[in-house]
Amino acid sequence: MKLVVTVNSSFNVVNFRSGLLRALMAAGHEITVLAPRDDYTEAILSEIGCRYVELKMDRRGTSPVREAGCLRAMIGHIRALRPDAILSYTIKNNLYAGLAARLTGTPIIPNVTGLGSVFSGKGPLAAFAARVYRHAFRAAPIVFFQNLEDQEQFLQAGLVASGTARILPGSGVDLARFTASPVPRRPQAPVFLLVARLLWEKGIGEYAAAARQVRKVFPEAVFRLAGGLETPGPAAVPKAVLSQWEEEGIIEYLGRQRDIRPVLAQATCVVMPSYYREGTPRALLEAGACGRPIITTDTAGCRTVVIDGESGFLVAPRDSSDLERAMLRIAGAPQEILQKMGSAGRALVERQFDEKIVIRAYAEALSEIAGKRPPPGPL
Repeated sequence: MKLVVTVNSSFNVVNFRSGLLRALMAAGHEITVLAPRDDYTEAILSEIGCRYVELKMDRRGTSPVREAGCLRAMIGHIRALRPDAILSYTIKNNLYAGLAARLTGTPIIPNVTGLGSVFSGKGPLAAFAARVYRHAFRAAPIVFFQNLEDQEQFLQAGLVASGTARILPGSGVDLARFTASPVPRRPQAPVFLLVARLLWEKGIGEYAAAARQVRKVFPEAVFRLAGGLETPGPAAVPKAVLSQWEEEGIIEYLGRQRDIRPVLAQATCVVMPSYYREGTPRALLEAGACGRPIITTDTAGCRTVVIDGESGFLVAPRDSSDLERAMLRIAGAPQEILQKMGSAGRALVERQFDEKIVIRAYAEALSEIAGKRPPPGPL
């Protein structure tokens, strides 16, 4: 089949979808990636080996004029590419590709990778987003969700039909690439790591606040932050604030990492204090696969990656004091307890989050679509 895969960044394709895309191409599918251009675009061509078409998109933009232009561009690309099916990820790409799919009669398989900020409240923006989702997903024979809470919310709101909704274990993780290693022995100097886009809703402020308090008990503890800066705006952590934390000696900022594995190998514990509406955070799956204890919030998507008290700890969202208590427990834990937690996390990922499960689900979905697809005709 001719497939279009659309997502909101080339970075997302290379880091989260490359295993799936390689498997689909190995099965004989022809893939074109439709995504914005960034530093990872060349890797789509050279490392994954599929075709690339640039999509002009402001990932966090809200200008009606620009968004209408992005929707028109999406429709134009789908008309020109004439795919047999569309695989879409991330909020805007799901919505705009879904609308393009309806207009062109193209089957689409959206993957709801989280609901983001839009569904955090009950205001007019959430109501508008729900209407758009309902129209966009009407052409979808299958809709993948990454956690049960998101699926249940869409079903209760009538945004998808019950027969189309299916659960995936996040994006899955390549267990051969992300292998377990012993938790480093660092008595009195644990290394905590947060891997996330630099958005306040990822709990970065709470992480810095908790780090400041933990340092009073464990002055040699290290708190690292890896992730790219976002477009300046109310949701983004400003570079000036980040610089202030660095000058204070609270946070070590690592920037965006091309390969996170060496950074994970140095970590005692991975922290994700997010209150953003996550799907299933890939950073947590990779941490679990590498055998690292995890601290994350008791929220949709995040809680599924941790067995509380066994492979890590769940904490209340927006609560730096609760996060501090969990980090102190990790900092003071004996090495054998940390290793036992890491091993439990690896076992959980092996059972539930292997990338092969995701690849198999997509292969089955495409086979179903191929069997139902009408003969090709003019758009």
